Amino acid sequence: MKELKLVGGYGSPYSRKMRAVLRYRRFPFRWILRGSTEDVGIPPVAVALIPVLVFAAADGAPDEAMIDSTFQIRMLESMSGERSLFVPDAALRFLDSLIEDYADEWVTKAMFHYRWKYAPDIRKASYVLALDRNLHLSGEKLEHTANMFAERQIARLSVVGSNDTTTPIIEQGYRRLLGLLDAHLARGTPFLAGRRPGVGDFGLFGQLSQLVHFDPTPAALAAETAARVVSWVSWMDDLSWRDAPADGWLSRDEARRTLRPFMAEIGRTYVSFLLANARALERGADELRCEIDGHRWVQKPFPYQGKCLKWLREGYSSLAQKDRAFVDELLSGTGADALFLERP
Repeated sequence: MKELKLVGGYGSPYSRKMRAVLRYRRFPFRWILRGSTEDVGIPPVAVALIPVLVFAAADGAPDEAMIDSTFQIRMLESMSGERSLFVPDAALRFLDSLIEDYADEWVTKAMFHYRWKYAPDIRKASYVLALDRNLHLSGEKLEHTANMFAERQIARLSVVGSNDTTTPIIEQGYRRLLGLLDAHLARGTPFLAGRRPGVGDFGLFGQLSQLVHFDPTPAALAAETAARVVSWVSWMDDLSWRDAPADGWLSRDEARRTLRPFMAEIGRTYVSFLLANARALERGADELRCEIDGHRWVQKPFPYQGKCLKWLREGYSSLAQKDRAFVDELLSGTGADALFLERP
């Protein structure tokens, strides 16, 4: 296989997610830091987002590039089934994709919230991330770049829904996620997908690579309350050393015991947001309002997350009847079942 290129940033949870995926799957690739002197000759993409995954084309043809980690993973799966991230059981694969979506679209709110709300986190992120692209910035230039970066990102807190009213929702949800994952690891299963990782594991890793290993406030909380999660994030960063046993996937009986608490957390938080977002988009509203875990949530609606709900429902509808019945059984009473029972 020709060498791939992954263009991303150290502070980008999705870049870290995809770098870990490529390492685990043992694809030959070259990591390129966005904005560095090596970031040249990369094919254009529709939206200026990272990571960008570049596929080497046949001789004489231009290379091809794509964004969006979920679809990058699916493209890699179409290229090779070795060390796959797709659970063979269709019902469990769907549930795993729901965890990935929750991580990518909801846990990322905690990542952004902590990074740009608290002074120690703002200080570290604004200076370190500015230096990631250029270690040689002068003191004056670094100060200017860091301040400009921080101002822009802090102004975006409201866009992702972080404010004084929603702070308890975000922070309590992060604490619960740490507790759930720590308890899961304590029972002896290294990944949510079983003894080998699935897409949900990598989705969570991407966000936790920042929350647990970079940003001071959430990292201190993780170190104090969920040491196993801190170590798990180190594992996930490079699993190229670990075998992928064919019989390593979660069974349905195991899923009933281990995945249900995570589905209940998704139902407690993310589902209310997704449904309210879809209703706001349908009305053409400039703002979505809903209640999440007893608190008021207000933010601008996101068209992309409207697509996420559509894709989840399409995935659910495409399941065979017996597989959908199992999904219904596992989700029943968790609140996550509302995604497929309620229309916006």
